[in-house]
Formats: sequence, C-alpha cells, structure tokens
Amino acid sequence: MASPDSAALQGRIQRFQQVHADLLSEVRKVIVGQEEVIEQVLIALFVGGHCLMTGLPGTAKTLLVRTLAEALGLDFKRIQFTPDLMPSDITGTDIIEEDSAGHRAWTFVPGPIFAHVLLADEINRTPPKTQSALLEAMQERSCTVRGHQHLIGAPFFVLATQNPIELEGTYPLPEAQLDRFIFNTLLDYLSADDELKVLDLTTTTHLAKVNPVTTAEEIIDFQQVVRMVPIADSVARYAVNLVRATRSTDPTAPDFVKKYVNFGASVRAAQFLVLAAKARALVHQRYHVTYEDVQKLMRPILRHRVLLNFQAESDRLTTDDILIKLLDAIPQPKA
Repeated sequence: MASPDSAALQGRIQRFQQVHADLLSEVRKVIVGQEEVIEQVLIALFVGGHCLMTGLPGTAKTLLVRTLAEALGLDFKRIQFTPDLMPSDITGTDIIEEDSAGHRAWTFVPGPIFAHVLLADEINRTPPKTQSALLEAMQERSCTVRGHQHLIGAPFFVLATQNPIELEGTYPLPEAQLDRFIFNTLLDYLSADDELKVLDLTTTTHLAKVNPVTTAEEIIDFQQVVRMVPIADSVARYAVNLVRATRSTDPTAPDFVKKYVNFGASVRAAQFLVLAAKARALVHQRYHVTYEDVQKLMRPILRHRVLLNFQAESDRLTTDDILIKLLDAIPQPKA
C-alpha cells in the first residue's frame, strides 16, 4: 500500500504531465512545427531557468513566447531592446511624490522587468550597462535602484531573442550573461507542409483563442517536483564527463577539443544538464533520467558555453560540429 506522501507525489506528477499536455495543446493552436524548440522552452520553465532563442526574422519567436504566457496564465511583459535603452527603462525608477499634506517621499515605480514571463526582444541590440541590469534580475531574481534592492516575484522566466545575421549595431552578450541561460535554442525555417499550415492559420478570419491551463503557484510546485526525479550515478557521471570533455585543459578532453576549443563549459552547465534531463524525463512520462535525456539536451545547453578558437573558424567548424563529435567520443559509463 502506498504511503500518503508517495500518493501525494504521484498526484503532483500526474498533474505535471496533464498540464504539460494541455500547454502543448494550447500552444499548437497558434504555433506550427518547432517541436524541439517548444520542448526546450517548456523544460526551461519547469526547471526555473531562462532561455535564449536564436533565429532569423519571421520564425515566430515573439509569437511563441506570447502564446506560451497566455497558456500559462502568467503576467507577461515585452521589452524591445534598442541601443538607447537605459537600465532604468527596464528596472523602473524612484520618483518623488507629494501627498495632500505637502510631504514629499520617494516612490518606486516598477519597470517591465517585474513580470512572470519577460520577453527580451533582440537582447544583443542594447549596451552592456542595460544587459547587466537584466543579468542581475536573471541571477538574483531582484534589481537594485538607488541602492535599494527590489525582489521579483516567482516564477520569473526570461525568454530572450537574438538575430544571428544582423551584426551591425549589436553588442555581443557577455559570457557571464550567456552562462545564465539554460538553453540557446535555435529556430530554423519550417518545412513546406508546416508553412502551408501557417498560411491556413494566419490568412483567414479565424482567430485562435488560447486558454490558461495553470497558475503561478502550480509552476513553482512543478519546479520542486522536477528536482525530486531520481538520476542514477552512472547517468550523472555521464553528464559530468560530457561537460568536462569540453575543456581543452582537462585530461579527458579528446584531441579535437584541445585543437579547436579555447574555453569549455563550467559546472553550471552540468547542473543545468541534470536538471533539464530530469524535466525531460517527466515530460516523456518516465520517472528516472536516461542517457538519451542527457544526449538530447546536451547541444542546446552547451552550444553557448563552449568558445572555439581561430583554428576552428579557419576550418569552418561550428560549436555544434564539435559537440556532435563529442557525443561520439565520450562513451556511456558502465552501470
């Protein structure tokens, strides 16, 4: 007979899987294709992390985020990043207010960063000072204005977009900020059949209505449920081995890593890899993490954390090329 605690946990897991299925159903009313992208964005949400979305214009990055926020029933804000954007434009600022008795006092007016789901559109178009303000919010779940710290309510989920082809007038994200994103998700063009479905959805008078299927409190609970998923020592060791093998100074690194990689991934990458693998296991209705979970999520988690050298650029190799070779080079540990 199951204990009350195990029965309660089973109920939370079943609710997690039901909400995930409902979220997919609602998002599919608007978004066509991009299965891997949607899975990674939802995993980032269930883990409590942030997601960087890299894609060409017109690949529905903004539409995906807005639709997901509606399906989640969460507070949504969007910031269009521009070169003249100041930190106070996103964090908010203090203003002096005068009451009816003539007394003046500082009052904090919160900026758009105070939301559950924040879309940072074209994040690489704003200067480092403003990027740093967002970095503090992402890492500390707070912002500092005039020396006062203001907490951002949970859940807090940043989805940032960037255009990979327009480099003029952009400010590349600092490595410290890139490391705060759990995924660097790539959006590509749709297939011909999917493009035809998009035309059917968007060139008629029919407007899809997206219904909320969960609450902020449930999302916070799901993030705790994900952390309870067990992972075998051999699978955790495999995740660690993959991350360590990206470092050219590590003895276990393959020769091609030592030849082409300047800097590898940090321990934060291994933490995110295990957490994301736990969430993926639940999404696929399993109660333990497998090697496949780690392998499927390895590239989007590591591609923005591994920095290649000039030799790799000269040989026209991308980070994904190196990571694919790494999967073949690092064996699964024996249980």
